[in-house]
Amino acid sequence: MTPEQAAAASRVIVVELGEAYTQCPTTRRRARLLGISGWAFYVTARGGALGDVGSETAAACLGFIAPGAVAEGWDAAARVTGPREVAAAGLAECCRWGRQHLDDAPGAARLADLMHRAVTAAEAHGLPLFAAWRAMPVPDDAPGARVAVGLHLLRELYLGAYLLAVRVSGMTPLEAVLAGTEGEAGAMAGGWPRPYPPVGPLVRRRLWAEAATDVLVSSAFRALGAAERIELVDLLTALHQRVNAASDRPGPGAVA
Repeated sequence: MTPEQAAAASRVIVVELGEAYTQCPTTRRRARLLGISGWAFYVTARGGALGDVGSETAAACLGFIAPGAVAEGWDAAARVTGPREVAAAGLAECCRWGRQHLDDAPGAARLADLMHRAVTAAEAHGLPLFAAWRAMPVPDDAPGARVAVGLHLLRELYLGAYLLAVRVSGMTPLEAVLAGTEGEAGAMAGGWPRPYPPVGPLVRRRLWAEAATDVLVSSAFRALGAAERIELVDLLTALHQRVNAASDRPGPGAVA
């Protein structure tokens, strides 16, 4: 298995599982403890690794969320606490979720090690949010926590690379969302206002952008041997099936 094949085989699983902890009711309660809304927590927990930047900068890095929706959550959180504090709280919840749900998953320690090597080797130029998250200290070294953090970091790597690929393809982030599996529902969830452009001509560009994303992300998988890449994909696939079976979640969709 080549690095590009490993990136393609892992992409949709990582993008889905990398944010599974954000859907946990306990994670959502953390927002109330901080005194902010769930939306403010989601936006700032993701972008807060960048530090004390303006909402425009956060929106540019998050990409697939409408700038106005980012500003609404970011500015609301800033009136209560700092972005890094929210990001640290989000990372703690990621670890907590992983420890509770993934610690006893078969091969968890091995999967964590493989993902750590991939994340460490990944090329971060042009991916400021991924680079910022990779520099964040991880507060828990339990196997499940390490798996959850590895998934989160790889997800930011994929989304950052996809954002670059989308722009090179000539699409806007909104067009990429509309061309994805969630379509207008995804655009609405991301706070994008109507009217929306037609989707038909965008599908071919989205497929090109996804292939380009796999090329950009493949730098992470070059740190692994061919057999290790197969092992990583197999462990991710088994974990995805396990998490979906436990939560009755649907299968993975598109990148964004």
